[in-house]
Amino acid sequence: MNSCPKLSITRPISPFRGDADGHTVTLTMTVKNDVRLARKYGPTIAKTLASNAAREARARAGRRRVRPHVEVTDFDPFDPTTAEDPYPHYRGLLAGGPVHYNRARDIYILSRYEDVRAGARAADALSSAEGVTYGRLRLPVLLTSDPPTHTRMRKQALPGFTRGALESWQPMVDRLAHDLVAKLFAAAPVDVVSTVAVPMPMGMIAHILGIADDDQAAFREWSNDAIHVADVNISVSGLPQLVPTLKGFRHLHAFFIDKLRSGELLGEDTVLGRLARHSDDGQLNHEELFFIAVLLLLAGNETTTNLLSTLFLTLAQNPDQLSLLQQRPELIGSAIEEQLRYISPIQSFYRTARVDYEVGQATIPAGSRVLLLWGAANRDPRQFDDPDTFRADRNPTGHVAFGSGIHLCLGAQLARMEGQAVLREIVDHTNRIVPGTPTWTTNPNLRGLTHLNIRLTPRRQAA
Repeated sequence: MNSCPKLSITRPISPFRGDADGHTVTLTMTVKNDVRLARKYGPTIAKTLASNAAREARARAGRRRVRPHVEVTDFDPFDPTTAEDPYPHYRGLLAGGPVHYNRARDIYILSRYEDVRAGARAADALSSAEGVTYGRLRLPVLLTSDPPTHTRMRKQALPGFTRGALESWQPMVDRLAHDLVAKLFAAAPVDVVSTVAVPMPMGMIAHILGIADDDQAAFREWSNDAIHVADVNISVSGLPQLVPTLKGFRHLHAFFIDKLRSGELLGEDTVLGRLARHSDDGQLNHEELFFIAVLLLLAGNETTTNLLSTLFLTLAQNPDQLSLLQQRPELIGSAIEEQLRYISPIQSFYRTARVDYEVGQATIPAGSRVLLLWGAANRDPRQFDDPDTFRADRNPTGHVAFGSGIHLCLGAQLARMEGQAVLREIVDHTNRIVPGTPTWTTNPNLRGLTHLNIRLTPRRQAA
């Protein structure tokens, strides 16, 4: 019987064609590794596609009976115009009852602050295990796990985000913020998204993971492909979007497994090195470490990019608040909390009802998909006075921009550090921000800018 020979293919992989520095990343990619990856995660993707196709077919074929005290809505998070400016739609939901139902999408929607916060904390009733985006994609990460798996995984990840670790990252955060904001003064107009908002979190993630300078170009490219799993509609119609995402995931997996085996990402100061050394049972394997790195990319990249990009727009539209911060720089921390509330980087996440879930007099039936609207909750007038106004001195510490309960964002403090560092640079050096026309993302779960040209007027320091 003929057997398939084991092929070891070593080739340079450089998604950045014509890299100015001539850098390429050389990985040993084996057919065996690709087969193992396909065997391990292929069935999950296939099952997700089949499940979502069946769900969409059921939604088209008939209408589910709407239970008492549930209001039918045409609010559709996938509508591009809604995604571009969801706040008028949020106001409509908030003015209605506590539970809404979209027939076409077959989703129940919670928008009020108290209900969203309670839903986020009801992990025993509302599960994350079927994915937190519309497509029920399961990944072995904190975001898409329930206790006791979630409890174990979070305990494993916590040593990488200690107070000592955060303090050790502060100098790099400050240096990146200073260098990147300085570039905004070098040209006019300049796109703040590509100049500051994108490279800031990606630079920090590369730093805390210990990615070498020569590897960072390819790492950024693969990461940008892989993190768009949050954008993809996991269905037959969404397959064209899924292909580049899977390609990025495949390259990242090969890269991390190769570097972990060689020990290059397990240094004293890297987050994965800390986790490998401080695991209680010493059993964190390379696959588990890889998915912790994926979690960092999913939770700490685009969300922080969204925070930073919209921060510039908010200050441009509210010059009086920039002046207030210059007079009272001690409000910088408060201003970042207010920005997180005002334009929440994560607008919504889904849960799946394990049991019939009661909200007031309404009941969401078991098995239903439930949309928790963080963005609407953070604009709820029942919780926040004059919620559609940005006030740097509000300090809304109860906001749910980072979620709530057991799924409270693990990287929240790092995001705050980055936001505060960039805002300090703006306050210290900028007198006025003049914006061009913003281009918004159309991601139904994340809210941020894809492009914003700005002009900065330098601040004249007193002699």
